[in-house]
Amino acid sequence: MSLTHIQISNAKPKEKAYKMADADALYLVIRPSGAKVWRMNYRYLDRQKTLYFGSWPDVGIASARELRDEARKKLIAGLDPAAEKKVARITQKIAQDNTFKAIAEEWLVKIEREERAPVTLRKVRWLLDIAEPMIGSRPISKLTAQEILAVLRKVEANGRYESARRMRSVISRVFRYAIATARADRDLAADLRGALITPKVKHHAAITAPKEVGALLRAIDGYTGHELTAVALRLTPHLFVRPGELRQAEWAEIDFDDAVWSIPAEKMKMRRSLCVPLSRQVSAMLEALHALTGHGKYLFPSFRTPSRCMSENTVSAALRRLGYSREEMTAHGFRATAATLLNQMGMWHPDAIERQLAHLDANATRRVYTRGEYWDERVRMMQHWSDYLDELRDGAQILRPAFGKSATSTA
Repeated sequence: MSLTHIQISNAKPKEKAYKMADADALYLVIRPSGAKVWRMNYRYLDRQKTLYFGSWPDVGIASARELRDEARKKLIAGLDPAAEKKVARITQKIAQDNTFKAIAEEWLVKIEREERAPVTLRKVRWLLDIAEPMIGSRPISKLTAQEILAVLRKVEANGRYESARRMRSVISRVFRYAIATARADRDLAADLRGALITPKVKHHAAITAPKEVGALLRAIDGYTGHELTAVALRLTPHLFVRPGELRQAEWAEIDFDDAVWSIPAEKMKMRRSLCVPLSRQVSAMLEALHALTGHGKYLFPSFRTPSRCMSENTVSAALRRLGYSREEMTAHGFRATAATLLNQMGMWHPDAIERQLAHLDANATRRVYTRGEYWDERVRMMQHWSDYLDELRDGAQILRPAFGKSATSTA
């Protein structure tokens, strides 16, 4: 005879737990504490087993009977209801741990341990923070290409086409990590390459005309801002490394005896170490700088604390102060200046120039067999480059007043 709501409500606890049978192996256990728990006994592979369906009244009579019927169907199909319930619980737990956000966090920890550049990590986190509200809580294996595209379209709607392109790449890397850790089958973001607006390539503004380079160098010599900024400004054209590589330079990397600056791979964009030959002019500037900051870690420490390096915008801000707009010249643009003029000289092997710029050859085999990395030629080239810059600076005295006023010639 089936149980009724009144019977269950009136059932009182006793010193020992006792059962109240419902039907088809379903029963209610009344515990001494007063708790009332639904159970079902069954046999599977000649073993007596018990299923737990929850407590009354959280699980009502009708719900308990539905759970019993589902269990009986599994038995008829040759399945163990208890084992199936355990698998479902584990699957649910895995699904919670396998959300896009959880896997992205795992991947971030991985690339951080691989010592990716701090600026790279910041950019990746920024992009993932934008994506997280829309797809972060979704199990990565359940995500669809449409959901990912919706995230990218939201970024594109604000005109940030390059950010959308980079976000797709970051999401793709999270998917590839999920595939490698057996939590996804395919990279959905890879299918969306052709769906995004291709941003117009914007090169870093750079001055490449020798006469204008000379004017810029004279303006730099006349810079009246902070002394460390002035040194960074003067060094940048001679070294033409990436701005981040210069501002993060450490005294331990400078070898004055051999006149070389050895930049470790973890600081380089391409994760490949670079040795920079120091010309006589650069060595002299560094020796003078050593008197100012040689007691600390960085060549260019932060103005606020010596435990950090100079701000990434310092040199660019100094150029603005000299009157050069973002459309005229950038800190990164000195690399284009050097690449253009060195190639125009026709004196240096293009591979030597590319290696000094720390550009990675797309051909892996060719990279392996690049002969000697052109070190001797690069040493001569860097000295010649510093001498050439001095000649440009000491040429016709074309002065450029600050804040973009018209130039006047005193030649």
